[in-house]
Amino acid sequence: MSSSLHALGLPPSPTATVYCEGNFGRLDGKTANGLVRHSERYRILSVIDSQAAGQDAGAVLDGIANGIPVVADLGEALAMAPERPDVFIFGVAPASGMLTPVERGVMLAALGAGLHLINGLHEFLNDDPAFVAAAAARSVSIVDVRRPPAKKDLHMFTGAVAALPGRRIAVLGTDGAIGKRTTALILTRALRARGIRAVMVGTGQTGLIQGARHGIALDAIPCQFCSGEVEAAVLGAHADGQPEVIVIEGQGALSHPAYLSSAYILRGSQPQAVVLQHAPMRKRLSDFPALPMPSPASEIALIETFSNTKVIGLCINHEGMDDGQVTAAIALYEVELAIPATDALTRSPERLVEMVLRAFPELVREPVALTP
Repeated sequence: MSSSLHALGLPPSPTATVYCEGNFGRLDGKTANGLVRHSERYRILSVIDSQAAGQDAGAVLDGIANGIPVVADLGEALAMAPERPDVFIFGVAPASGMLTPVERGVMLAALGAGLHLINGLHEFLNDDPAFVAAAAARSVSIVDVRRPPAKKDLHMFTGAVAALPGRRIAVLGTDGAIGKRTTALILTRALRARGIRAVMVGTGQTGLIQGARHGIALDAIPCQFCSGEVEAAVLGAHADGQPEVIVIEGQGALSHPAYLSSAYILRGSQPQAVVLQHAPMRKRLSDFPALPMPSPASEIALIETFSNTKVIGLCINHEGMDDGQVTAAIALYEVELAIPATDALTRSPERLVEMVLRAFPELVREPVALTP
């Protein structure tokens, strides 16, 4: 991913508009949501969603304005002063991973307007003659984030990950689109603020687009190589700076009948600890409304049975909850599960750090200023 972006010849901090029509602030808008909250690679100038146009993107997501406007369409995004975007990012993450006819038209229009295209879907646009021709006509490029390496370049699992020094912490969940990546990012930054060398390994397209230096789009890797590719990403993260803590972004849920990525993450990274993400108000799996959500207790039991690891804390996704309900849920889960609990977005990041330091007291440091 990083090499593909380098090949675009973009400036060090390219500007971007993020397309999220009808989905910003919702589950399928998780790529746009993530980029508005955090992006190391791009400066986000706008989000395209006619249903939320005229609002501030940060206010829509978290109730705190961040100066990124939501606009109605591509034309409005291009007309914004004083800067024009360099890049068009497709910010919707549908379960199908495929484009609708309307989305296809908007993306072709972005290429026609001279914008580079970042595509996180399973549909590879560099294989589509219409997209290839449109990009060539304007001398711009398309990056298919989920395109896996050639099979000759894929890794089989070796077991070398078990010998790594330092700590590996996976952020897993009870469902998909539940906040695992956001919590992993916040935890990584908070550990660094404590003076602990920490790095995150991304395992999905959104984390890679945000700028994760290490990782793979795991759901696009042939299953025979999934554990090996996770292991290789962790080994690469360790080699690049000798971190004391490697935080691995989770995917799906170990109990989920449709998404098996958590199994590969546990096997490939062999984490010594897990932070579990859960949405207390979510009663059904997000993309499978006929299936009930697992409880945190049942997910913890499954994780600890499946893998030689320990769940060291619970992080709440506060969707559908007010602040009082979040406080009550944290207190109840701490009693029920006998582990610390918090909400990464509405409570201090220090509470996540304390989970880690409680499990690994050898990491205790004095707080230091967080580098932007």
